[in-house]
Amino acid sequence: MSDTTELTKVVRKTASSGKLDYVPVVVLNETSRTKLHVVGWLIPHSDHTGFSIKLEGFKKTKASPWEEDKPKTISLTEISTLKLFKYLQTHLPLTQQSEAGEFILIKVANGAADLTGHDPQSLVGALTKVLSHSDLVQHLANTELTHELTTALRGSIRLSEMRSAVAELRSSLGRAESAEQVYQSWCEKHCWAFGNAYVVRDEVRAITTGDNIDLMLPNVIAGYRDIVELKRPDMEVLLYDKAHKNFYFSADVSRAVGQCHRYLDMLYEFADKGLQDHKEVVAYHPRATIVIGRSHDWSDERQRALHGLNRRMNGITVMTYDHLLAQGERLLEMLSPAAGPEAASVDGVELDDDIPW
Repeated sequence: MSDTTELTKVVRKTASSGKLDYVPVVVLNETSRTKLHVVGWLIPHSDHTGFSIKLEGFKKTKASPWEEDKPKTISLTEISTLKLFKYLQTHLPLTQQSEAGEFILIKVANGAADLTGHDPQSLVGALTKVLSHSDLVQHLANTELTHELTTALRGSIRLSEMRSAVAELRSSLGRAESAEQVYQSWCEKHCWAFGNAYVVRDEVRAITTGDNIDLMLPNVIAGYRDIVELKRPDMEVLLYDKAHKNFYFSADVSRAVGQCHRYLDMLYEFADKGLQDHKEVVAYHPRATIVIGRSHDWSDERQRALHGLNRRMNGITVMTYDHLLAQGERLLEMLSPAAGPEAASVDGVELDDDIPW
């Protein structure tokens, strides 16, 4: 089979005045009574050759088959012609889209995107506003891009996801949402909020029959599992003993601590070398994090008390949903471009994963 290439002949002619050139007339539209032509003019300048067009309207009359229709004739300057060209070039691709929306136009030549004149970070900022579908992100992961663009793209997609997640958690807390399932779903999607050491979660939740953990998180360094137990944000965390002048854990927190002790014992017994049906799930000296209650209106004294109580427990840490939100905001702040080159990556291990409360 022969390989044929279609060639388009382009003609440039000199006008009778000899001062400029033109390209042949093209009929844009013709009916039995009207006709519209376009003719292009090549106008020489000292530093370049300009290009402008003239739209010529014609109508049929009794005196002449075709007579110029002056109200329908218009000449465009070089600047106007270029604006029209850019308008058509930019917007004609929209005919390939079946729905309304926002689109990004990137010139592609020989299968490669021409990003000349585009700042990678700015381009990625625009791309991430419309990249909300997982199938698009997966396709990008399998596509060869320049290292600079790939780095910016992955970073911006990650930051965009994190910003949306932090805003979602802030909104849920702001409207006093108390349903545990809302926060369960959020934490399952955004494990990174528990510290840089956790970026994914296990689908496995059952340690033994009847013992189901809210979240089991693999540590990215060693791969060993830690657990997260979620309680409602409207539960009390600390109470004050006036007689002894000290804070102590509420009954809700104490029950959660006891629950976690049981889970940790079960994990130590059944998963130190891998769960029976999931040998990849190994929990060696696991830690537990309990998320419960609010602390947005706490005094410094109460914050200090929780810090002290946490430090005196072995393998279990209690934090509030406001602490979780603050930790997510702090991670986002450190990873944002303004943080500079020393900011760590969520996929790295540079950040301290220890919860400071």
